Amino acid sequence: MRNFRTLPAGRGGRIRKRGLVAATAGVTMIGAAAMSGMSRRFAVIDDSMRPTFEPDDWVIAQRRRRIPERGDVVVFTHPSYPDRFILKRVIGLTGERVSSSNGQVCIDSHVLADPWADGPMCTDTDDIVPDGTVWVLGDNRCGSSVDSRVLGAIPIDDVEWKVVARYWPPSRAARM
Repeated sequence: MRNFRTLPAGRGGRIRKRGLVAATAGVTMIGAAAMSGMSRRFAVIDDSMRPTFEPDDWVIAQRRRRIPERGDVVVFTHPSYPDRFILKRVIGLTGERVSSSNGQVCIDSHVLADPWADGPMCTDTDDIVPDGTVWVLGDNRCGSSVDSRVLGAIPIDDVEWKVVARYWPPSRAARM
């Protein structure tokens, strides 16, 4: 590997890694954030966010510091099952009209540029997002059964986490 170099046996035969200080600082910062409750990992268990997240993917989320924006992937607890976390994408913001027909999602009567969606919307909807809430959908529009179409708008205060990266499996690791 290019990041490693072997020292001659006369120098102890040790292996040194370039950027050891940077790597140590990074691990320390991530560890400190996790210990302070500012980050958390979650496992994806269903295909409602496919293709962005697959079952058995693991993600890192940071505690939310600002109001969610359209396109953010957020984590919140299920309103009826407080021990169950749900991972969805924010689509509608406070005061907007979220509607769908003919498989397309519209925000205030404008078709949403929806690069995240995997397939058309399978059900029609027409709702205004109340103050202090957001409208969330799974990226797999027909395969997502627990989102705002069923739960209604999600109170912003209930959205505790924002997904920032997928770290497992390593071949799919990426920042969000």
